[in-house]
Amino acid sequence: MAACEVTILVAVYNTEQYLHQCLDSLLAQTLADIQIVCIDDASTDGSAAILQEFTSKDDRVEVLTLETNHGQAYARNQGLRRARGRYICFLDSDDWMAHDCLQEAVDTFKNHPKTGCVLFHTIYFDTPSRQHEYPMHPFEQLSGKEAFVLSLTWKIHGVYMVRADIHRQYPYDESAHSFSDDNTTRLHYLYSEEVRQCRGTYYYRQHAESVSHRFDLRRFDYLIANRSMQQTLHHIGASHDILALYENHRWLNLIDHYMLFYRHRASMHPADAARALHLLREAWTSIDTSLLTAKNRLKFGYAPLQGSWFLFRLQEETYFTLRRWLGR
Repeated sequence: MAACEVTILVAVYNTEQYLHQCLDSLLAQTLADIQIVCIDDASTDGSAAILQEFTSKDDRVEVLTLETNHGQAYARNQGLRRARGRYICFLDSDDWMAHDCLQEAVDTFKNHPKTGCVLFHTIYFDTPSRQHEYPMHPFEQLSGKEAFVLSLTWKIHGVYMVRADIHRQYPYDESAHSFSDDNTTRLHYLYSEEVRQCRGTYYYRQHAESVSHRFDLRRFDYLIANRSMQQTLHHIGASHDILALYENHRWLNLIDHYMLFYRHRASMHPADAARALHLLREAWTSIDTSLLTAKNRLKFGYAPLQGSWFLFRLQEETYFTLRRWLGR
């Protein structure tokens, strides 16, 4: 089939409440030469019927149906195999785009031929009266390495369009059910000669049902994804400074996830609690503590404690108990 300007990957899982707005926003784009690949990741609600409604409405909409739920990264990779666009982006099925969003990104690519990735102007949407921009410093152009380093701690966001050749070289990281797609974003930035922003607006919906806001065992997939990113950094020969930056980021994530475990374990199924503790210990074991800053090595509640899992756990239990007593 003929190439098109942009392929949009829409991974769908039980979002019938938001799916019409998502797909309507794509059909209303000022850029008409697009391919919309929707991947139904084994939804159990009415999402499948809505997808069929849109395929009958517009032949730019294609649907892939997965028999088993695998997560966003796997689903998007299935869609990536069908992509015909010169450029590729994703749209989460509970989000939507302003009508000129895709055209703004494509114009940026065409005006700056060295550009590999273009970040959208991203608005976090809670309610019509509660919206805010992603908090990052505006920039005109970054090198791929600069964007990569900033993305390690999300000083720039990961909502963007990428050249198809870069995306095909680096498909989505499927190491975890959730969160591992973030690793792919970082590689796309790294292997871009230039990274830019555009004025096209992406509306990112925040709600209690999203993986990043609800609490269950999948929140601990973040630790698996972090480990995969660490291994990738070693594989590509990242500099000592980048390894240290990311290892400190991983360490703080470990502390944050122990706090989640501490707060929620009483309500977790015993098997889930045991699995969460196992993932915490795996992450703790894999971190190169020699790369941690003095603050992270010496501060109570954060110290590695000479490689003793027992002492580390004792410290965390004491630290979070004191914080609870102090109302923090």
